[in-house]
Amino acid sequence: MHKLSIFAAVLLAAGSALAAPAAEDDINRFMAEKGLFGRLGDLRDRITGNTSELVVTAMGFLGVPYRRGGNTAETGFDCSGFVRAIYEQTVGLVLPRRANEQAAATETIDKKDLQPGDLVFFNTMRRAFSHVGIYVGDGKFIHSPKPGAEVRVEDMGTSYWARRFDGARRVQASVPAAQAGTDTRTP
Repeated sequence: MHKLSIFAAVLLAAGSALAAPAAEDDINRFMAEKGLFGRLGDLRDRITGNTSELVVTAMGFLGVPYRRGGNTAETGFDCSGFVRAIYEQTVGLVLPRRANEQAAATETIDKKDLQPGDLVFFNTMRRAFSHVGIYVGDGKFIHSPKPGAEVRVEDMGTSYWARRFDGARRVQASVPAAQAGTDTRTP
């Protein structure tokens, strides 16, 4: 079982039922300790529909190891493989394979307009759009960072990510088939 899959299940349940006060306190404490979100109620208010499921699904993969060219939890993920798998599993959309192709196939949005589920891009290899993650709210994103690391949540405000931020994109209801190629090469 993936780390935090119980947490993900609790988040899903919390969207349709009120948690007992003690349980909600435990969840809020856990989330605050991890620096993921302020309050469970705030999270439910900001995230709705597929976006909520998308973020919760992504959180269920915390701890999966990075693997260059990886597309599955069993083999590991690279950054664009992770984003592609989450969108395909949750929303049923097949995004392009590479980070730069994902940027080209999605709608540019202003950083101030970021919503959970949007894509965030970074220049980590001295070229535009060489890294991608999924925005989860509160200035944080989830991604598969690099060899030797695991899927994790990070703060976009840290100096490393702030200096490398390349832009934000929103995935539309459909991605043009020509752009949703099956190229397995990754940045």
